[in-house]
Amino acid sequence: MNRPDQQVTIRAARKGDCDALARLINIAGEGLPLYLWRQMAGTGEDPWAIGRERAARDSGGFSYRNSIVAELEGSIAGALLGYPLAAEPEAPDPASTPPMFMPLLELENLAGGTWYVNAVATFPDARGLGVGSQLMAWAGQRASALGLNGMSLIVADANRGARRLYKRLGYAEVASRPMVKERWQNPAEYWVLMVNNEPA
Repeated sequence: MNRPDQQVTIRAARKGDCDALARLINIAGEGLPLYLWRQMAGTGEDPWAIGRERAARDSGGFSYRNSIVAELEGSIAGALLGYPLAAEPEAPDPASTPPMFMPLLELENLAGGTWYVNAVATFPDARGLGVGSQLMAWAGQRASALGLNGMSLIVADANRGARRLYKRLGYAEVASRPMVKERWQNPAEYWVLMVNNEPA
């Protein structure tokens, strides 16, 4: 069992971290990433392999290049995926955007000019050790260094624990949109945009 006094090391993610990144992104997304990878998988293809391939890309939102990881004693304990949102984002095109993504993109567009935390998660055995807080602190420093208008993230309305945590970190709920879930099983009904205009 991990001890609270263990040293957390934050570093840029590498291609070799793609397995851990895929698993952590799925934890952060409450199973939505794996659901999407299953839709993309061909007959007999492992959906986790698709997740690893996407994490190993050099471009795209879900890429190791947009990720940082937290290590405890040399092992990855958590990760954060984030990047700046354009100050004047383009409106999503309903004709070319899957309906499932429309509410998420609409909310992202309300947070233009911020550092967007797409996903942050820790493995279960690393919880309660401050890993997530240190990852979020790194993102706040990055947002400040880039002169952005704070930080933003989107959380499911049913994830009350995460919403309470983000409020304690200075985030405010500013907008919501109904989910389009298709066959993804989740008790939530809305995506909630939270913004922190004064990250630590």
